[in-house]
Amino acid sequence: MLFKLSLKNLKKSIKDYAIYFFTLILGVSIFYIFNSMETQTVFLNVTSSTREIIQMMITMLSGVSVFVSFILGFLIIYANQFLMKRRKKEFAIYMTLGMSKQKISQVLLIETLFIETISLAVGLFLGVGLSQLMSVFVANLFEADLTEFTFIFSKEAMIKTLIYFGIMYLLVMIFNTISVGRCKLIDLLQANKKTEKIKLKNPVLCVLLFLASCISLGYCYYQVTAGAMNLTVNDIGKLMLIGAISTFTLFWSLSGMLLKLFQSIKPLYYRNLNMFVLRQLASKVNTTVFSMTVISLMLFLTIGILSSALSLKNSMTANLKELAPIDFQAYKEWNLYDIPAEQQQYVYTEEEKQDSLIPIQETLAKLNIPESYFKDVVVSHYYGSNEVTYETTLGTKRDYVSQSFPAIHWDYQELLMPISEYNALAKLLGSPTYELKDDEYIVIADFDQMVTIRDEILKDKPDLTLKGNTYHSKYDHVVEGFTEMSSNHINTGIYLVPDDAVDDSMLVEEIFSANYNADTEEGKYEIETAIQEPSETAYAEGMTTLSATSKIAIYEASVGLGAMVTFIGLYLGMIFLISSAAILALKELSESSDNKDRYAILRRIGTDEAMIKKALFLQIACFFLLPLLVASIHSIFGIRFASIVLSTFGDEQLLPSIIMTALFLIAIYGGYFILTYFCSKSMIKEK
Repeated sequence: MLFKLSLKNLKKSIKDYAIYFFTLILGVSIFYIFNSMETQTVFLNVTSSTREIIQMMITMLSGVSVFVSFILGFLIIYANQFLMKRRKKEFAIYMTLGMSKQKISQVLLIETLFIETISLAVGLFLGVGLSQLMSVFVANLFEADLTEFTFIFSKEAMIKTLIYFGIMYLLVMIFNTISVGRCKLIDLLQANKKTEKIKLKNPVLCVLLFLASCISLGYCYYQVTAGAMNLTVNDIGKLMLIGAISTFTLFWSLSGMLLKLFQSIKPLYYRNLNMFVLRQLASKVNTTVFSMTVISLMLFLTIGILSSALSLKNSMTANLKELAPIDFQAYKEWNLYDIPAEQQQYVYTEEEKQDSLIPIQETLAKLNIPESYFKDVVVSHYYGSNEVTYETTLGTKRDYVSQSFPAIHWDYQELLMPISEYNALAKLLGSPTYELKDDEYIVIADFDQMVTIRDEILKDKPDLTLKGNTYHSKYDHVVEGFTEMSSNHINTGIYLVPDDAVDDSMLVEEIFSANYNADTEEGKYEIETAIQEPSETAYAEGMTTLSATSKIAIYEASVGLGAMVTFIGLYLGMIFLISSAAILALKELSESSDNKDRYAILRRIGTDEAMIKKALFLQIACFFLLPLLVASIHSIFGIRFASIVLSTFGDEQLLPSIIMTALFLIAIYGGYFILTYFCSKSMIKEK
């Protein structure tokens, strides 16, 4: 009997369950897709270091999944509350006919089991299918070979999905049982008559708060764009807090002035059913200020996370050809005995100090790394002098530099390099070469923030004093350039000076630059592997301060980190998007259920069905668009800030990622909007 009743209820309420089904299926499929990553990456033909990055990514995704499960759990319980509210009158009829609360709970239990089983089955089926596309996406991100690709099913991801969602569904069952146990017949019968209390707000206060919100948001927008280069982590946190509070006050003030604003535009207000639509919209905004704030901020995070995450991998690899043009570089500090104690960052061993007195080629030979591994070898040096420190070169901008670089040591020496050694290295790196007169110097740098500072200082072409000689700046600006391979622009400044401006007593570091003596990628990987182990062991055991980097290592780290951030961003962004859209949809459906009588009155006074449908569409569209509009305005400046941050990694444009994010929004957010409209239209339909 109870089983048949549950099936009948499901068939009758299938339209009410549409949003709930849609949310559960999306949640299950996304959860499976991202937790099946370990199985999806097994077939990838990648190097051991890339495999380690993939394992780190999988570990982080597992941690993120715990956070995601809490969000989805809250969302499922929130959605279930809507269904319970919709059926209070039905429960009242059951109790009037003599059905006990225990049997009502059993009916709900059977219905929930049906819903959960179907949603899990459909969600897993969809997840397994989409995970095959995700495998191709994974391979593309890690630039792996797809020749060994096969159909993949992750048993581990399925079990994890069943366990996590099983716990969520169990909580829903417990929640339903408690809700039914606490309800009273009189409350159930009068549930449809209860409405949310709407508090009238002082219009003057609303206008003042609206203006204050706009001003404070404008301040935040300015700081993350024009003032972005001067922001610290604490500053960003403060701006986020100000932005969140301002968003709340914006919605609070809008809820009090929205209707007044439209009433002042009489041609618009009295056209068709706009008066009805606007009053309904104002009422909803008035009672959902906090929800609208949270949803708007979640949408902002979604747009920002997806836009940035989708482009980060390309941004991090965009400039690798320019910034890592050769196969190998090794660096070693020179004569550690001469470094002042106050400038020593580490306690060097005696073996390291002894090693610092010999050329870098001898150190490589000691580590059983023969010269035959290399070709196109260039050895260059950094020099230093107490006459050329950060204090003497940047002191005129001390306050500004200290604010931008709080950890700067003003007594540290600037790096000097003879022009002939730089030109030899520049030819190998594919950079421009320069000529200097006997009394000239050039500053090269490519780290934007420091370039800006040095450009200001070099406008006056300040003199440089070294060993009793005076040198003049050849240019009134910094020349873009670098000497060390990296995945991004990190050169804060190197002074190129005539060869006779420095001597061996000023030597501070030696640089060994070369290509691998191999013509194929396989051959280069073999040399890379042969070099890696002895150099890492020697460094770890304190035998030498020699450190090394390679094009292969830089490329794999950049690709791996970019891919890891992309996946986590996609995961969180999609969950935030689903949560935002689902909460709005459920709130709108609840309102539509409560407003059936109002639509019935419209029909009785002669309003045709087309006009009612149009009014419902406009009302739902405005309700969905309002938080999205605020989030989009936030995102314009947020994405601008992200582009400034990403410019450190590369020059990749955000436009393709923004387009992809827009497609996600249209597919998921738009899907919820359309589904909400059709479900609401069914609810208000005249029986």
